[in-house]
Amino acid sequence: MEKQFTDFNGFYFFYLSEHKNKICRRLHFAGTSFVILIAIYFLFTLDWVLLILLPVFGYGFAWVGHFVFEKNRPATFQYPLFSLRGDFVMFKDILIGKIKF
Repeated sequence: MEKQFTDFNGFYFFYLSEHKNKICRRLHFAGTSFVILIAIYFLFTLDWVLLILLPVFGYGFAWVGHFVFEKNRPATFQYPLFSLRGDFVMFKDILIGKIKF
């Protein structure tokens, strides 16, 4: 039986344990970077087609990392909102050096 998470702090420890492979973390970082850049570009252009790219880049890079390198199932399938938040928290933690790139 899988553990059920009710708060983000408890979930984030699990989330990090699912991202031990450095290539997986780097792919997450790249995908989240693209999502941020596309979102900023959207704010300047208001080109709604760009919004289609957000999940393609966000999930595309991450899922390659999980299925090919980490060899596990993305937490997004069971915890979509916690997982989305985890992506951005891990991105921040990599930026500030708390997590190895």
